Amino acid sequence: MSINNITKGSIPCLPEDSAPDSFPHPRNAINGLIAVGGDLSPERLLIAYPKGIFPWYEETEPILWWSPDPRTILLPKNLHVSRRLARSIRQSSLKFTADIAFPKVVQECAAPRRKSPSTWISKDMSEAYTRLHDLGWAHSFEAWHDGDLVAGIYGIAIGRVFFGESMFTRLTDASKILLVNASKYLISKNYELIDCQVWSKHLASLGAITVSRAKFLKQLDQLCKPVGSNFIWTTEHARYTNLKSN
Repeated sequence: MSINNITKGSIPCLPEDSAPDSFPHPRNAINGLIAVGGDLSPERLLIAYPKGIFPWYEETEPILWWSPDPRTILLPKNLHVSRRLARSIRQSSLKFTADIAFPKVVQECAAPRRKSPSTWISKDMSEAYTRLHDLGWAHSFEAWHDGDLVAGIYGIAIGRVFFGESMFTRLTDASKILLVNASKYLISKNYELIDCQVWSKHLASLGAITVSRAKFLKQLDQLCKPVGSNFIWTTEHARYTNLKSN
């Protein structure tokens, strides 16, 4: 998304020293854009996500805060595994981890794509989510092949919601297989919703659906309370993976 694609209107500006909870209500968004400015402090980000708001902007732009309508979500229990994907899972030799290589996953997600040479994951964004990871709120799932990182997903976990930020893959079907593994783990920890932010054909093929912003905010109001605890998933995920392989 880019501010150049927004219909001209009055977009609130957040001073950098503004209170972390000074966001306008998402219903006041203009084409999904809520506000401009502010900062990427852990306090502001942890207030934004349960309100259905997230930052997304190009490196040459100010910080842009979004709450699109409709919203794309994936219910882990409704993840769709096609016959072809099921066959790939059976034949896969991938190894899975969580929170083992968070900075590397973010770095790979930020790398230019074949169809998009630019990236919205700037240095400031990478540092902001790494801070959240160090605090135990941001997490990554990793897939490895012969010791090489071939796919990754990272996002923020609040309450019973995993707010997915980005994923990458270097091997056919690796990101899909990783998402299946991640969804099973999230279900085991009682997570009920994965926020995918915006629609894509790739996500739709896995069972992602779109819901109205109003419905999404109601879901967050229920699922993000209580906020829950923040911790690193490395040990928990390893225990889950080992149990599933027996």
